[in-house]
Amino acid sequence: MNIPKLSKKPITKSCHGISWEDEYAWIHQDNILEVLKDGSKLLPEVKEYLEDENSFTEKSLLDTKSLRKKLFREIKGRIKLDDESLPFKDKQYEYWTRVTKEGNYSKNLRRKIGTNKIEIYWDGDLEAKGKKFFNTGDISVSNNDELLGYSVDEKGSEYFTIYIRRMADKKIVEEPIADTTGSITWSYDDRYFFYTKLDKFHRAKKIFRHKLNTPITDDELIFEEMDDRFTCSIGTSSDEKFYFISTSEHTTSEVHFFSKDEKSPKPKIFLKRENEIEYSLDSWNGYFWIHTNKRAKDFKICRCKNENIEKWEDYIPAKEEILIGSFFLLNNWMIRAEIVDALPKLFVRNLKTNKEEELIISSEEVISPGISLKQKDRNTDVIRIGYESPRTPSRVYEYNIITKEKKLVKELEIPSGYDRENYITKRINCVGHDGRKIPITITHHKNTKLDGSAHVLLYGYGSYGYSSPTNFSTSRLSLIERDIIWATAHIRGGMERGMKYWEEGKMLNKKNTFKDYISCAKFLIDKKFTSKGKIIGYGGSAGGLLMGVVANEAPELFLGMIMSVPFLDSLSTNLDHSLPLTVGEFNEFGNAKENKDHFVYIKSYSPYENIKKMDYPNLLVTTSLSDNRVLFDEPTKYVAKLRDFKTDKNLLLFKCEMNAGHGGRSGRDAAIEEIAFDYAFALKIANKI
Repeated sequence: MNIPKLSKKPITKSCHGISWEDEYAWIHQDNILEVLKDGSKLLPEVKEYLEDENSFTEKSLLDTKSLRKKLFREIKGRIKLDDESLPFKDKQYEYWTRVTKEGNYSKNLRRKIGTNKIEIYWDGDLEAKGKKFFNTGDISVSNNDELLGYSVDEKGSEYFTIYIRRMADKKIVEEPIADTTGSITWSYDDRYFFYTKLDKFHRAKKIFRHKLNTPITDDELIFEEMDDRFTCSIGTSSDEKFYFISTSEHTTSEVHFFSKDEKSPKPKIFLKRENEIEYSLDSWNGYFWIHTNKRAKDFKICRCKNENIEKWEDYIPAKEEILIGSFFLLNNWMIRAEIVDALPKLFVRNLKTNKEEELIISSEEVISPGISLKQKDRNTDVIRIGYESPRTPSRVYEYNIITKEKKLVKELEIPSGYDRENYITKRINCVGHDGRKIPITITHHKNTKLDGSAHVLLYGYGSYGYSSPTNFSTSRLSLIERDIIWATAHIRGGMERGMKYWEEGKMLNKKNTFKDYISCAKFLIDKKFTSKGKIIGYGGSAGGLLMGVVANEAPELFLGMIMSVPFLDSLSTNLDHSLPLTVGEFNEFGNAKENKDHFVYIKSYSPYENIKKMDYPNLLVTTSLSDNRVLFDEPTKYVAKLRDFKTDKNLLLFKCEMNAGHGGRSGRDAAIEEIAFDYAFALKIANKI
């Protein structure tokens, strides 16, 4: 087979008096954001190269074709194809969703309370028919239950068009509104709806109010964010008295609010933005409730009277290295979350007595708990609580806060069969290069030998304060049942151990993220979970940045790596302030263009810049042509350059989805096919075909 080749057209770049050559920079077109919306504008030579890479990858994995089909059947066989969610009781209707055996998309249903007539008011399969890509942004019914607002992206570029449809006859009754974030917020009186418009850089900057039955050219601009780093959105309060406009970047936020009674909205600022101060807002029982890290590193919950926003009181005070999480309110109760020692917990507080107790759902050590309402009316003592763990499928209970009675109302069913006693999940701590404890969550089959003979798939992310999940996955079983141990490295850059844990893995501390992951790999080898050269790295987006750095720094530890929509050319992206996400991430990665220290630091770890003449592990790199978050040209350049430098004969495979975005292809079957493709690669290099 001929290995694909991309033409070299060297360009000299310079910044802060430092010059360097980039042989593949030419593929980043000046109109790159237009290319994401319309693939026909892609340079013909680049399109041909992407198609050559796709063909080369398919031929290289020809021996996995039957395995991929088998994995697809396995994974799909564990999914209950005909299933329904639990109903949510609104004021006049119950609402729920359904999936079917034949379909790839969900259906939305409702039933008027007191009747048996079921109405399918949204059918994703019908809407998606004939489209190469289909993604729904929002499906929102008006408060009077008469109109349906929905938004659709048919490219994968996350430019959503909003439509308004009359429920009675399913006719479109308003002009479509293009280039939005997709979110639709109905006014309480249903005379208007609010939406957020994307600018030319794909940033959410303007919030408009549209009056029904009027031209969209008359839409009223009610808020505009002028700082390039910030993007905005709009929502409503729990007591249905206020609208909240939230504007933020990753570490700083600001909220504006206005009353539902204002005929012409004049948003007022709640608390002026302060660098690296975050807060969110709700309103209930005459109070604004504030979740914030102002004078509280790991957050706290405060409140103030609606009429006196200057006078705050601490309601849930800050705790040392215990992350105070989100909350919601009933008439008599607050239910809230915490993360303690990298493990989530739930608490229930009596709003009248302020007495609080932990809500214990399961005796398992490592779980992902959750809470939801069963009805819109919050004058209730009954809620839904649920959990899942890496070895336990999702369970949902109706829980009476007063009597503590717990009734199982839904459990994830696995049609092909499942016995949780066959699997073991444990949480262990690895000591990092600087003494920091790094949690690792491990799941394996009970028959897998822990003598160093097993392969490990080591998942990692470690950015934006995002804590890696400890959820159940039916698809992972296809690896676990083949003696591959699934391990999640909860590395710095996430918030598993609070805000400090995030700060220790970003900006000029970013290398801790990569070192933590390498420490986890070495720890798993030392403790005989696996052996050197038997680990398969797995990460997507910013997790792809992690994979790229580690491949340069410690390739000998790994058998292979799977990099999904990976952030591999981090220096070029950081220097380009016209890209959608760059300026909003200055407090995450730094600003290389304006700060020489940031420039030197990012350049020292950027995967593309640090490719070396050496042996690399087997690599599978995947991307999507319409990805607005990590542009396809990053992994494209990376693969082309790596082909020039690597000295091994291991696999280097590159796959570009030509009709997809950051989340991959759309539809249930397509998503399963992508997982099966990745897993087949992992099993091939592990000699488990």
